[in-house]
Amino acid sequence: MKTPKQPLPWQVGLVLVAGVLAVSSAAIFIRLANTAAGSSGVGFSLFLSASRLTLASLLIIPAWRNLRSNQLSPGAFYYAVGAGICLALHFAAWITSLSFTSIAASTTLVTTNPIWVALLSWLWFKEKPSRLTLLGIAIAFIGGVLIALGDQETVNVNHNPALGNSLALIGAVIVSLYLLLGREAQRRGLGIGSYIAIAYSTGALVLLPLPLVFGVGYFGYPRAVYLYVLLMAVLPQLVGHTSFNWAVRWVSPTLVTLAILWEPVVSSFLGYLVFQELPGRFVLVGAAVLLAGVAIAVFGAKATPVENGEA
Repeated sequence: MKTPKQPLPWQVGLVLVAGVLAVSSAAIFIRLANTAAGSSGVGFSLFLSASRLTLASLLIIPAWRNLRSNQLSPGAFYYAVGAGICLALHFAAWITSLSFTSIAASTTLVTTNPIWVALLSWLWFKEKPSRLTLLGIAIAFIGGVLIALGDQETVNVNHNPALGNSLALIGAVIVSLYLLLGREAQRRGLGIGSYIAIAYSTGALVLLPLPLVFGVGYFGYPRAVYLYVLLMAVLPQLVGHTSFNWAVRWVSPTLVTLAILWEPVVSSFLGYLVFQELPGRFVLVGAAVLLAGVAIAVFGAKATPVENGEA
């Protein structure tokens, strides 16, 4: 079983930057799809979630050729399936949250997952975070809270922010479990291509029937809606999520999720440019605090490379 070469730190960093830029576009494409369709809410959000993962799964069909079950440790396939189920639930919660609260609040709360990843890693893998990492997480979380508070003053915000914020927080907890399950699947022999093929396809199968339950179909929308769904599948999903899934096999999942904390800053800036969704006064202060926390936690994080089988 061939073990892939450990990448250099700058290579991992470059992949993480590309991933953050890609996932930061997701909220923008979701809002643009809502506007183009003249629709929002649970049913349409589930349509976007299912369509995004289904298209991504179809685009990576060739990756199934590299799946060799005889090279896998026990449980690898089931961990990947579990990760796919978590990914589906994450999208269902988070994409729906954008129908009820602002881009700044939603993307900030959904990226509180370093707290959940650190806790789960501690309980599951016995990876106790350093004191500096814990301090950085705490400071970053305070920054996220300030951004959420500033959201009360945001211009052009949707209805029911309490519901939207709750859904985003639920999405954060679930996506933390998704990252950890994905890491374990790769440690047991799944290469990145085979892993995302299983996880994305599982998530698509879970989500596909759900829009129909809410009386929402897959056809009859303006062409722009399908264009935005395709862009979501390619950029935030295939480039963004795959970058994080690749990075988590080489460095601590806490470090990866701390890098993802840049997402609300970039998404909020894009939201202002595209929708004139003006952040409140606390948002800028919160962003500065959040980035300071990220820097502290990065210095305190310990890289924990993991073994992997297939390249």
